Amino acid sequence: MKAIELRNKYLNYFKSKGHTIIPSSPLVPENDPSVLFTTAGMHPLVPYLLGETHPGGKRLTDYQKCLRTDDIEEVGDTGHLTYFEMMGNWSLGDYFKQESINMSYEFLTKELGIPSEKISVTCFAGDGDCPRDDEAADIWKSVGIPKTRIYFFGKKENWWGPAGTHGPCGPDTEIFYDTGKEKCCPDCNPSCGCGKYLEIWNNVFMQYNKTEDGKYVELKQKNVDTGLGLERTTFILQGKENVFEIEVFKPIIDKLNSLATNKNDASCRIIADHLRASIMLISDSVRPSNIEQGYILRRLIRRVIRHLRKLGIDTEELRNIAKLNIDTIKDMYPELVEKQNEILDILDAEKNKFIKTLENGEREFEKIANKLKAQGLDTIDSVSAFKLYETYGFPIEITEELAKEQGFKINSEEVQKLYKEHQEKSRLGAEQKFKGGLAEKNEETICYHTATHLLHKALRIVLGDHVAQKGSNITTERLRFDFSHPQKVTPEELKRVEEIVNEQIQRDLKVVCEEMSLEEAKQSGAIGLFENKYGDKVKVYTIGDFSKEICGGPHVEHTAELGKFVIKKEEASSAGVRRIKAVLIR
Repeated sequence: MKAIELRNKYLNYFKSKGHTIIPSSPLVPENDPSVLFTTAGMHPLVPYLLGETHPGGKRLTDYQKCLRTDDIEEVGDTGHLTYFEMMGNWSLGDYFKQESINMSYEFLTKELGIPSEKISVTCFAGDGDCPRDDEAADIWKSVGIPKTRIYFFGKKENWWGPAGTHGPCGPDTEIFYDTGKEKCCPDCNPSCGCGKYLEIWNNVFMQYNKTEDGKYVELKQKNVDTGLGLERTTFILQGKENVFEIEVFKPIIDKLNSLATNKNDASCRIIADHLRASIMLISDSVRPSNIEQGYILRRLIRRVIRHLRKLGIDTEELRNIAKLNIDTIKDMYPELVEKQNEILDILDAEKNKFIKTLENGEREFEKIANKLKAQGLDTIDSVSAFKLYETYGFPIEITEELAKEQGFKINSEEVQKLYKEHQEKSRLGAEQKFKGGLAEKNEETICYHTATHLLHKALRIVLGDHVAQKGSNITTERLRFDFSHPQKVTPEELKRVEEIVNEQIQRDLKVVCEEMSLEEAKQSGAIGLFENKYGDKVKVYTIGDFSKEICGGPHVEHTAELGKFVIKKEEASSAGVRRIKAVLIR
């Protein structure tokens, strides 16, 4: 079974169980700074899991494009991916554990034909906060999973949430496939990571609300959120050894092997993964830059270039390999075909920039080498070596290669230590993003969310109808709004935009929400942002006689609740995209 066939089978199965199929959201979350990218299927649905009504109803299913960079350095083995698809089904206050587990088991065993004896599961073991999830374990027993294949673990393994410091959370039950490998030890179980057990599905039961004072209270609306990994399940069904052997990756791997003068499986996998991720990011309007999402894209593309060189493949082949990649997955993502030239041009431009970076780095290396030779020294100190990476973006492994070629010693362990310290600082900085945003829906974020509608309309009035939202980022302290515009916005234009927004706030306009079909929304004059993410039925928020947009919410009821709108900064975000940062003074 191919990946696209598995995806369609999954969606059709849950449609037959009363679920509405909703489209995948973009890789960059809208109005949520809690992460740089959509990292799980539930991410775009947080407002609805927190109580907002969804136009699709209480039973939903989809496939979600996801990207995670926590393990970017691990890519190259047989299991890690940065970009992947997560299929999911949700109950928003409808069914709970019984139906969720029954459907998961039926889909795996009846629809996919996985033998029941290949399935093991884990459940929450309980702690001082919440009891052991015997209910889930009993349901698994009732469908045919014996007690010997039901394991209990703590919060680290079998608990989800809350998304912020407080809010909905609960136990989960994870489903594992037994690969048939020998047990690594007598106590081998799904948590040991030896490769015998592969997690394929996770059913989260949002049963509790964690209060601000740390107490766990039963929720009135209990939700179910599940995620089934597409690539992992596909290679299991195909009887392959790893994800890189399925049809999504194999043509790319084969092409790389045919071009390579230096064989290296890890480099082939890194290129196949990173190139697919880069293509998907560019198709979702991310552009290479030195900050946030753009920085990750730049890092992915440059790792592709480095590993092409490592394989001995001419970097001019990048365009051809990318075209093959798009052709390989175009049935899964038809939008890539119309965006192909744009994607290839951006990859080419970034490749050329990186080649210049390499040339600059090599010149700086020569300066260091010549200075050491003049002093009669044969060792490059680790600080100088790392500076080439930190200051010029020159890859550490290339520094080590050049040092070896010219007969210099270099303490690779010391350089790697500095590199890991740098990574840790970056990781800690990224973790700061898990504070605020719609994941912690509150009065401040709701006000800022509403303000983006007023700002968007005001920009279109002042600058023209070419203005379209390209992204937004909301915290409890400010909003950031990205929009299409070819040049810097003048101080006079910014002042007029600010005045228009504040005029609408002072008018105390009523905010009204209506549900309608996408076609009706368009005919009503509503602006549709990220149109490809909407289903057949949408929410339209109308702010008086001023603004009308398709949006998931939430919003204030009257604009006077917003206070005073103040633009703090206007700057470039990427080519053809400007960025405004603004605050509300209440």
